[in-house]
Amino acid sequence: MNADGAVARPTHPALVYLVTDDWYFLSHRLPMACAARDAGFRVHVATRVSGRAVDIVAHGFELHPLDWCRGSLNPRDVFDIVRQVRALYRRLRPAIVHHVALQPSVIGSLAALGLPPVRLNALAGLGYGFTSRSVKARLVNVVLSALLRFLFSRPRTAVLVQNPDDREALRRLGVADDVLSTIAGSGVDTENLVPLPEREGPPTAAFVGRLLDDKGIRTLMAAHAIARQHAGDLRLLVAGSADAANPSSIPDEEIEGWRRRPGVELLGHVEDIREVWKRAHVAVLPSRREGLPKSLLEAAACGRPLIATDVPGCREIAQADVNAILVPPDDADALAQALLALARDAGLRRRFGAAARQMVEARFAADRIGKETVALYQRLLASDGP
Repeated sequence: MNADGAVARPTHPALVYLVTDDWYFLSHRLPMACAARDAGFRVHVATRVSGRAVDIVAHGFELHPLDWCRGSLNPRDVFDIVRQVRALYRRLRPAIVHHVALQPSVIGSLAALGLPPVRLNALAGLGYGFTSRSVKARLVNVVLSALLRFLFSRPRTAVLVQNPDDREALRRLGVADDVLSTIAGSGVDTENLVPLPEREGPPTAAFVGRLLDDKGIRTLMAAHAIARQHAGDLRLLVAGSADAANPSSIPDEEIEGWRRRPGVELLGHVEDIREVWKRAHVAVLPSRREGLPKSLLEAAACGRPLIATDVPGCREIAQADVNAILVPPDDADALAQALLALARDAGLRRRFGAAARQMVEARFAADRIGKETVALYQRLLASDGP
C-alpha cells in the first residue's frame, strides 16, 4: 500500500493465457505474448500440452499443463477443467487472465467467478453455435448466448473481438459496448513471411485451415470440379486436417475420397506455411464466418491474391477489387468463376498480391498487434476492468 493508502500495482504483473492447445498458442498468440513479456509482464501459459512444451518454455513463459477435453460438452469434463483452471488462478493470483477463443472464455470465466483477476475474453470468431445451420447448432446458440450474457457482464470483465461484425453481434446479444474492444487479429510475422515469386506451372489455388464444413471446404471441392471443366490443369492444394472436436468436421471417409480427385492434393498439417504459398498462385477461404482468418493474412503477407466469402472476418483482409474476389457463401458456381478469373489473369494476380502485402504491413503486422494488445492490458489494469 502506498503512503496515500492506494494499493500498489506489482512491478511485473502476472498474465495467464488460457488456451486449448499448445500449438494454437504458438500459432495464434505468440507475438502478443512476446510483446507482453517485453513490456514487463510475467507470462504464464495454461493449456493442453501435445508436444510443444519446449517451444513455449524457450520464449521465457511458464507452462501449466491442463487435462483438457477440447470440444466436450460432457458436464463431468466441463466441471473438471473449470476446477483445474480455478485452482491454477488461486495459486498464481494473476493480475490479468487472457482467455483465448470461445471455449476458454467460457471455461476461464466460470473458473474466475469471485476471484480478483481482470478477465479478457478474446473471441477469434463466434464458433460453431453461431456459424453452423444445423439444429444442434441452433440449440447450442440459445444456451451459449444466455451464458455469454451472464459471464461477460461480470465485474472486472472485458471482451476482445477481431472485427466490427462480431462486436455488433455481441452488442445484439446484450453485451455492453463499454466492455468491448477490437484488435485486428493476432499479428503476422512480416519479416518471416515475405512476398514470394510465382512458381512456373499450372495455376494452383490453396486452402489452409481445418477441414470443416463451416470453412466451406465442401463448396470449394465442388467449385474446383466445376472450374476444371473449363481449365483442366487447375490444381488445388489443401493444407489442414479434420477436427474431431468440432461437430462440422468432415468425416475421414469423405476426405479420403477427395484424395482420388484429379488435380487435388491433400497436404495435411504443414509446419512451414511458406511451403504452401511457394507452390500456390491464389489463396482461397470460402468460410461462413471468421474472426480474422490467419490463413488469409499469411497468404497476403506472401503476396498472394485472395478469394474469400463476403462474410464477417474474411472481408477485413479480403477487399473486393483491391486484393481479392469476394463470393457469396455456399455458392460453388460463383467460387468456380473466381478461381477461373485469377487462374487466367497473371496481371490481376500480381496487382491483388501487391495490394494484399501492403495491407498486411499497414494493419496486421505482429509488432503493431502486440503493442495494441499490451496497451489494452495496461488500460484494463489501470482501471481494474474495462
